Amino acid sequence: MVVTIRGDLDIVSSGRFDDCLKQARAVSKRILLDLAGVDFMDTSALAVIVGHWKKLKAEGGALVLAGARYRYTKSLWITGLADRLPLYDSVELAIAAEDPAAGEQQAGEQQAGDPPAGDPPASGAAAEEAAAAD
Repeated sequence: MVVTIRGDLDIVSSGRFDDCLKQARAVSKRILLDLAGVDFMDTSALAVIVGHWKKLKAEGGALVLAGARYRYTKSLWITGLADRLPLYDSVELAIAAEDPAAGEQQAGEQQAGDPPAGDPPASGAAAEEAAAAD
């Protein structure tokens, strides 16, 4: 099941986000979370993701992330969650890779834990320049 999220994932929206994932888990044990439309993510959203990931894993299911843009979801990388969950550039690549019949990995697929292509993490002076440009 694909769950598409748009806007800010923060303390204000985390309750609705949690309810949304609860409803999705009631229907499917394999959830693909499309984060391409997320403009901001804080630690309350990470807590929701981790909670549902653990429950799905315990039930023999899976939680997969797609479309996370580093600039807006960098907390996934800062906390190491991007290294623990399957993460793909797009929903289409995630579906192809997670489908047992899909066979070999698609060309251009992002490996779990890698920042999305085209939006690499900035560090040092580059981070300061990027922050100043925002």
